[in-house]
Amino acid sequence: MRLAGKIAIVTGASAGIGKDIAYLYAKEGAKVLAVARRLERLQALAESAADLAGQIVPFAADLSDPKQAEAMVDEAVRVFGGLDILVNNAGIMDDFSPIGSVSDEMWERVIQVNLSGPFYASRKAVQHFLEQGSGNIINVASIGGLYGARAGAAYTASKHGLVGLTKNTAFMYAPQNIRCNAICPGGVETEIGTGAYMQNVNQEGMERAMAGVGANVRNGKGHEIATVALFLATDDSVYINGQCITVDGGFTAY
Repeated sequence: MRLAGKIAIVTGASAGIGKDIAYLYAKEGAKVLAVARRLERLQALAESAADLAGQIVPFAADLSDPKQAEAMVDEAVRVFGGLDILVNNAGIMDDFSPIGSVSDEMWERVIQVNLSGPFYASRKAVQHFLEQGSGNIINVASIGGLYGARAGAAYTASKHGLVGLTKNTAFMYAPQNIRCNAICPGGVETEIGTGAYMQNVNQEGMERAMAGVGANVRNGKGHEIATVALFLATDDSVYINGQCITVDGGFTAY
């Protein structure tokens, strides 16, 4: 078991990539605090992992609220006695609007969930990691954080911000044995495409963003991203720090 004795937090764990990461971590022996807003889904996930080597404990929180993000870290330390790995996976999509069409409400919500949430959680986790003498942060960004138009202005800005936060955190805390890396998935079959803003997309913006989608051979699966998150959580990746690993089946290699 590659994560035996490790304690992890996985956000956005009620579905998709986060759910697959939490399950795989528990399968590999970790104790996992699975975090999302939908408690009933988290409880079902915990039940499905009951026979695994590790453990999943549900925790309901809206991570755009700094108090709830901090409470999440405190809960992991209280329940499990520590924290080794923080996976900032929770995120939402925008409606593909270019900057001239972005509403204040959507901008603030997307930035709050996709960037401020990981910031709040990481800030709190780093305080614990410094006391402990080690720690590992894994951010789930996007190829939208590496390229200019895989989504609308709000999502693109939020993921570029998360990439920058990843690199800054990695460099600043490397002397304290705290690592921070990001996974940048391409198109993945998750529920992010069914979010509130995707119900009424900006058609012009989406057409522009989808201009190169024909180069994508296929969309990925959540478990294909989870295996990368597992690698980054283990000592096999101990010398990898501040990196943004693209996982997209070769889409952006074109």
